Amino acid sequence: MGSTIPLILAFMVVSSTTASATSIPRGAYATSSFALGASSHSSGSVSPEKARADSAYPIGIANNAEPSGEAPPSASALSGYRQSYVTDFSGSSLPDGWSAFSGTPGSDPGSQWASSHVVVSGGLLQLNAWKDPAYGSEWVTGGLCQCSVAQTYGAYFVRSRMTGPGPTQVELLWPVSGWPPEIDFSETYGGDSSSMATLHFTSANDEVHQLLNIDMTKWHTWGVIWTPTLISYVVDGKVWGTVNVASDIPDQPMTLDLQQQTWCSSGQACPLTPQSTQIDWVAEYEPSISGLVTVGPFSGNSVRLSDSLKEQVAKLARTIVSNGDSRVTLVGYSNRSAALNFGLAESRSRASNVAVILRRDLVAFHDTSVTIKATGRVSSSALVPLVSPSIRALSRVVSASIR
Repeated sequence: MGSTIPLILAFMVVSSTTASATSIPRGAYATSSFALGASSHSSGSVSPEKARADSAYPIGIANNAEPSGEAPPSASALSGYRQSYVTDFSGSSLPDGWSAFSGTPGSDPGSQWASSHVVVSGGLLQLNAWKDPAYGSEWVTGGLCQCSVAQTYGAYFVRSRMTGPGPTQVELLWPVSGWPPEIDFSETYGGDSSSMATLHFTSANDEVHQLLNIDMTKWHTWGVIWTPTLISYVVDGKVWGTVNVASDIPDQPMTLDLQQQTWCSSGQACPLTPQSTQIDWVAEYEPSISGLVTVGPFSGNSVRLSDSLKEQVAKLARTIVSNGDSRVTLVGYSNRSAALNFGLAESRSRASNVAVILRRDLVAFHDTSVTIKATGRVSSSALVPLVSPSIRALSRVVSASIR
């Protein structure tokens, strides 16, 4: 709690050409010269109260009854998002929707997962690594996925700590089908003094790495905010790394995975003593949208979209993709209430022109499944609460109803 977040240590892009996509396991170590042992600087300790006050993203709610001292964040903790899932890992079994891994990870015959190494007890989810006699006294670890809950874009927060070095622990987003992409938002590679975030993308498995020196034996809230144009890596409420190249960012459904793994056969991430990854809670959010969205105002009696209006449409497209919406109804409004026929034609043209730009922007985001309907009304038509009656006669907007 309240531990200092050191500076980002490094940033690099690696193109992996030594292995095929199918041969690389989840959270695999990237072959590169990336240094895990670089030094960092710290700005001193920060109290939990100040950390929460200074944080732009959820950490949790202070609660001494929780193993980590923080309860899950509230449903409204992330501005512009609604909480879609939360679990505090109470009871003695995995919550619905989670599945434990078993078997050998791809490309690493020296490693083993077993469901018996995934334990829910004392308000914690524990992934436990030990030499298991049931597997020839080899090192066996725990891993699991929220395999029944997939979404495209959103925000994920995991409150976790490690008991010590040995196995690598990874918190990641994994695609429902095909690989890459993959978003690792906390990965340790066997140590306990740093963590790395990695974006895997393209069929050649290009990778973007970002590294942070931080004490992994302390409780931290790790997070990732994934949008069509930006991935933000967050720890304890603060952004420590980003990816802002839209073409590199995944645009397909993914699930949350939490796992340990040993790499003894490769000479790395091989424990000397039994170790655990402890997870207090998981909270997930999806973009929210309240009421209708409007594009406007149009200039005078014009139906042309200015650059500013086109930017509004681009934002609307991002919202639609983030929400995973499938239907959009666009209604144009004219300020020519006295001339009904001309007013309808103008309002319909405004809606149609917005539809053309919106469809183009959705295609740019690789979303061609959205149904768009465009129609028009004159200004005497009700605009629900979005526009007061006193200014309806001057309305020059297109409203978008999304679902």
